[in-house]
Amino acid sequence: MLSVWSESSRLPAFESLRQNIKTDVLIIGGGMAGILCACALARRGVDYVLLESNTVCGGVTKNTTAKITSQHGLIYDKLIKEYGAEKALMYLRANQEALGKFRELCASIDCDFEEKDAYVYSLDDRGKIEKEITALKRLNFSADFVKETALPFAVAGAVRFKNQAQFNPLKFASEISKGLRIFEHSTVRELTEHTAVTGEGKVTADKIIVATHFPVINKHGLYFLKMYQHRSYVVALENAADVNGMYVDEAEKGMSFRNYDGLLLIGGGDHRTGKSGGNWRELREYAARHYPGAKEKYYWATQDCMTLDGVPYIGRYSKNTPDFYVATGFNKWGMTSSMAAAAILCDMVTGRKNEHAAVFNPGRGMLTPQLAVNGFEAVTNLLTVSKRRCPHLGCALKWNATERSWDCPCHGSRFDETGRLLDNPATGNMKKPD
Repeated sequence: MLSVWSESSRLPAFESLRQNIKTDVLIIGGGMAGILCACALARRGVDYVLLESNTVCGGVTKNTTAKITSQHGLIYDKLIKEYGAEKALMYLRANQEALGKFRELCASIDCDFEEKDAYVYSLDDRGKIEKEITALKRLNFSADFVKETALPFAVAGAVRFKNQAQFNPLKFASEISKGLRIFEHSTVRELTEHTAVTGEGKVTADKIIVATHFPVINKHGLYFLKMYQHRSYVVALENAADVNGMYVDEAEKGMSFRNYDGLLLIGGGDHRTGKSGGNWRELREYAARHYPGAKEKYYWATQDCMTLDGVPYIGRYSKNTPDFYVATGFNKWGMTSSMAAAAILCDMVTGRKNEHAAVFNPGRGMLTPQLAVNGFEAVTNLLTVSKRRCPHLGCALKWNATERSWDCPCHGSRFDETGRLLDNPATGNMKKPD
């Protein structure tokens, strides 16, 4: 179950930490967000260290569909209604600047970077598409209403963003991580405001950035209430159409499409981690209907942190931790959000003002319907009788027969059949039941 990126890329290896180090900034987590933070700090001449518990990009990054776009579903109409046009424009500009930075870096890197138009389509609600177009016009951003697409079905309409991009994320990460001060296989076992202790070393830092996908510190920030995790599935097909763009359905249960190296990547089958969903079965049934001559070459799954309002949490970890920072909750748009996070956090830890930071503030209001859903899931699973419990906060684990794993419906930790940790926020293996 390797992604197409894992098959075609080789990342550099780094030593583990076996000494005590002092640095200006410690980054915890070696996925795309952590690596881009390290790059941004290195370019500014800031002393930093990055600790990764396993290998760089060995978690969620290797399973992305690798779209680089500021088009994140029908987000802008929603942002204007909830936060006003000023903050919606902050979000748009932060992501457009992130796209531009990828374009600049990829110009000198062999990572299969391609400019493509991005589309959000609706199967049956033209009105939603028109509202998004209206919202974007209010932000002075040029987006098109499209009725005809290269998809194998009719749509009610689609929003098109021109000149977005796609790439191979591991080829990109392989190049930009070379020469960075990274320590792999260096799990943080103890963490205070300025010190991180691993198995064989210690890092003392003035500032700490937590880029571990789902934050592992429960005592601050209430991230265990502010987020849940979502599973998504991908199949890569040979002998299928070139859709000449990147497509995503505005509906929660819809499909996404893009091409890579002669393959058609179809994503979908989504569900909250620990719940049931369509998974690869749904994608394979869809492929059999629409691309009967195609052959499956790869299949994989990924996991995303979903916030209360659809906007990432990037900034101070909490109001009580002035030297702690976080990048999390990318809501399935991890590539562009990682680059935006690197720009914002690099400014913050070096004492500069970032003009886009306010919209991503992790301390913003929590009173949304999703908070009640997250709380209900936590209480229900804490009270569920089960011998297999998540070491994160004690929720009952559910058996995922499709992926043969024990999954936590509360916060998304996952464990293999033997109890070995697959996905955080848990930091250790599942205890075997008595």
